Amino acid sequence: MTERTKAPRSRCPIDHAIEILGDKWTLLVVRDMVFNHKRSFSQFKAMPEGIATNILTERLARLQRAGVIVRLADPQDGRRTKYELTEHGERMVPLLLELMVWSGRHTREVDAPMALVRRNERDREGAAQEILARLRAAAKTADR
Repeated sequence: MTERTKAPRSRCPIDHAIEILGDKWTLLVVRDMVFNHKRSFSQFKAMPEGIATNILTERLARLQRAGVIVRLADPQDGRRTKYELTEHGERMVPLLLELMVWSGRHTREVDAPMALVRRNERDREGAAQEILARLRAAAKTADR
């Protein structure tokens, strides 16, 4: 499932995840896809954290190689491309929710949506399914 360009450092699953997602920019791109329904290069470029174009290009390519996202022609304008989470990428939603809960509970300086944090603590599976349903609905709407 995952394309590698070099041999893994170890067979540890956490190390494997870090190889793909181990920097802030990669996680922020996935965050924007999941929670902010961003799908284009220009939308990702506008993230408030201020990602450089070369870093964004490399992170999108890394996520594609890992099978987390796919690059598609925009159905409304064939000259443009869009990015979508694959099923493999959608499986990251519970992980992102757990990171949000952890950070929201342990860091005062973040703007974690506490309603979502509490919802995830009560019903992790339901919260993930709700977010995935919204994500898929937004993707269908954008394709029209």
